[in-house]
Amino acid sequence: MINIKYLKNKLNSHVIRLFIGVLVAIFIIEFSIHTLIHILILNYIPSSLQSFLHGFIDSLTLVLIVFPVIYFLSYKPLLLQIRERERVEEKLKQTMAEFARSNSELELFAYVASHDLQEPLRMVTSFTQLLEKRYKNKLDKDADEFIEFILDGATRMQSMINDLLQYSRVGTRGKPFKLTDFESVFCQSLVNLKIAIDENNAIITHDPLPTLMADSTQMIEVFQNLISNAIKFRSKESPQVHVSALKKRNEWVFSVRDNGIGIAPEFFDKLFIIFQRLHSRSEYPGTGIGLAVCKKIVER
Repeated sequence: MINIKYLKNKLNSHVIRLFIGVLVAIFIIEFSIHTLIHILILNYIPSSLQSFLHGFIDSLTLVLIVFPVIYFLSYKPLLLQIRERERVEEKLKQTMAEFARSNSELELFAYVASHDLQEPLRMVTSFTQLLEKRYKNKLDKDADEFIEFILDGATRMQSMINDLLQYSRVGTRGKPFKLTDFESVFCQSLVNLKIAIDENNAIITHDPLPTLMADSTQMIEVFQNLISNAIKFRSKESPQVHVSALKKRNEWVFSVRDNGIGIAPEFFDKLFIIFQRLHSRSEYPGTGIGLAVCKKIVER
């Protein structure tokens, strides 16, 4: 006998309603199964066996109630796994939605950078060039120098905007991955760098390279940036660059080694930051975008 007053003192009303609901559900299930067994016996069992089976109705009812409960409890861990998977899938959907929104913002930025920002910059450059052409050597030396500074700054800004545009398009303009022969990728990058290689008497070698799923166009860009950096930051000796690839468990590790000037350990954290330069523009030209682009392509 259930003492409801005792339960009210010990449990809140929500728990009591839940408990009563469970009792009612068990009663309904038991009543329904009990009735179903009666119907099955009367309609599908020979009359000679009906009286025998009626003595086991209570046992059959108990079995039909208890077994599903045991079956459910035994699969509880599986249900928990299913719920966890659904939670992860929902989180993944949210992440993908955020990623798509981020891509849209990048595309908008690329449009603004390629049109709205560059138009006034082109006007500054054009009119400064007119000033230089019309008044060079007609004003004092300071004026000529100031005009050169303006042109140099505008040209560098134009280059940085173009590089920033290139950086923003790594994720949005990349091609779908497909089986890519990295031997061909490597060779194409050397073709693109032929003039720089010949002018610097560079020696470029490589180990056998694999065929993997990748964006071939972007991988050519990675090899070009790394090899051209090795040629640019050369030592007094002729540049020597070696490309290798080694499989480690479920991934491939590519290496590009050279005999150049190297990088001090304290600057390692700046290597892949956009527009970070370790040398002055007078020593080595460029905007400092190359390794940042490589990093973004590899992360993709």
